[in-house]
Amino acid sequence: MATVIGMIVPPASGEVPPEPPILYPMLNFIAEGLALPRLTPKGYDTVIEDTAGLAIKLKERGAEAIALMGTSLSFYRGPAGNRAVIEAMREATDLPVTTMTNSVLEALDAFGAVKIAVATAYQDKVNEALSLYLTQSGYEVLSLEALNLNAVEAILDVKEAELIELGERALAAAPDADALFISCGGLKTLPIVPALEDKFDLPVITSATAGAWGAARLAGHSGRSPGHGKLFELAL
Repeated sequence: MATVIGMIVPPASGEVPPEPPILYPMLNFIAEGLALPRLTPKGYDTVIEDTAGLAIKLKERGAEAIALMGTSLSFYRGPAGNRAVIEAMREATDLPVTTMTNSVLEALDAFGAVKIAVATAYQDKVNEALSLYLTQSGYEVLSLEALNLNAVEAILDVKEAELIELGERALAAAPDADALFISCGGLKTLPIVPALEDKFDLPVITSATAGAWGAARLAGHSGRSPGHGKLFELAL
């Protein structure tokens, strides 16, 4: 029987993101939605305390590990806030748990990346929180390019061409970067990662892809899924 991984996702619909089943068809993913109204600190504050309750629901549905699949939800209050969310989910379920932020940092660390070019969906206040989190975690943010969005629906509608252009802008502004990080789990980045990696010859870590990778590893999978970029070729 396939391992069941529970995911707490921002949209109210509570649908499993598209990336995990593509990358890991041998695993079973289920989700619960937070109904995040806007990608703003005020919006996050309205739902962040619901994560433990949704984690319990996922456990009741058979989840054997749980991931919070919203990068900004886990970084906007800083490292201490991220740790608090993890602790609340763990205490509520007694299961292995993680956040998308943790998965992203683990992915960056897997490549020894320190100097980071950053591309995001967010507006200024959220970008500032992300830059501060990365700096406090030992990374150097060389550039940050953003789409300036805060509506979940608008983020889900961003096209591949826009994402490639955004990533190219961030890397053009940071020629010494060790990696590109594209932040926001709602951005559909899986198809564009190989193209950017081939063009710039460095790892491209995205919230959507690293989030799936981290969730799979949390449940004991190696994380490998060849053909989807450098992260999925690693044997850790």
